[in-house]
Amino acid sequence: MNPPQTRGNALEVFLVFLRLGLTSFGGPTAHLGYFRDEFVGRRRWMSEKTYADLVALCQFLPGPASSQVGMAVGLQRAGYLGMFAAWFAFTIPSVIALVLFALGVAAMGDISDAGWLRGLKAAAVAVVAHAVLGMTKSLITDKIRAGIALAAFILVLLVPSPFVQVGAIAIGMGAGFTLLKDQPGVDETLAFTSRVPRKTAVVFLALFAVLFAALPALTVAGNSTAAYIFDTFYRAGALVFGGGHVVLPLLEGATVPTGLVDHDTFLAGYGAAQAVPGPLFTFASFLGASVQGVHWLAGATVATIAIFLPASLLVLGTLPFWDDLRRRPTASRAIAGANAAVVGILAAALYDPVFIAGVTDVATMAVAAASFTALQSWKLPAWAVVIGAALVGWVVL
Repeated sequence: MNPPQTRGNALEVFLVFLRLGLTSFGGPTAHLGYFRDEFVGRRRWMSEKTYADLVALCQFLPGPASSQVGMAVGLQRAGYLGMFAAWFAFTIPSVIALVLFALGVAAMGDISDAGWLRGLKAAAVAVVAHAVLGMTKSLITDKIRAGIALAAFILVLLVPSPFVQVGAIAIGMGAGFTLLKDQPGVDETLAFTSRVPRKTAVVFLALFAVLFAALPALTVAGNSTAAYIFDTFYRAGALVFGGGHVVLPLLEGATVPTGLVDHDTFLAGYGAAQAVPGPLFTFASFLGASVQGVHWLAGATVATIAIFLPASLLVLGTLPFWDDLRRRPTASRAIAGANAAVVGILAAALYDPVFIAGVTDVATMAVAAASFTALQSWKLPAWAVVIGAALVGWVVL
């Protein structure tokens, strides 16, 4: 068998990821499967072991795991330009689709009683419930993790604030580090060429931290909606563990109560995000285009860049150090606690705002139940279920 090919050019990376961005339905887990088939099986850009190690790193980091894996593949294949090409090509199809949807929603005016919107909101209940169930099975494996998830659930329900959600994740990390048992260390080496010198990686990590700490103060000083959008979406991208669905409560708490986006528009966009290929984090593009008082193109651009920027900085900053970190069994304890807290936060979001807004009568309960059955038992893809629910709502509700 020929060895993996480790060098290419940015145009090659762009074309491969553009095809994936147009066809990769099903969420981050499905995306990782598509990537494996493409880069390990078909193109032989890396070995099975290297790909598994790369996925492990991106699951460890906050942010959109599939997008981070794509960035790292592009980085290895064609350097910094290859990393940008991979992200842009994989992301832009869903960005365009969701921004066009946002413009369509804005043109419709008052959509609160639209049948298709009620169908979308009912489908959102099923999608989030399906995500909570799946994450519970994989991440809540003992009594301690269950306790962390329950504590986060109660805390976020009692004090619904983005800052409390961040605090719940931090508490979960501390509880996991303190209470969970060490995981076995790893002996293998990471056969991955990051192309990032360690000194440069430190600069990227420092930039990540500086932006995280300074953006709130800059936002207050600047007193502009664009600065607030950048700060809000950067913070969301920097703090989300567990996949795209978990960004829902952070963004809802930062955009709906502040009046940037109304509640019905928020849930309509979340439902639409399930029906397009590519990363769920492009929901930020829809929200940015929907913000009141900001031009749709500027809002979408700022929100999209801001929510993906932390992921890119973390990939560039951690790849050179990953092999050392992954050998430390204590690191897995903190992230396991954070993941358990994430389950609790997402469960709280399932109740408020998703269930409260999505199930308002017997008919929407029936649509939500049918959508959940289609996802859980019939194994239909989320995009098909969401489109079906919107059509049912348009005809029936």
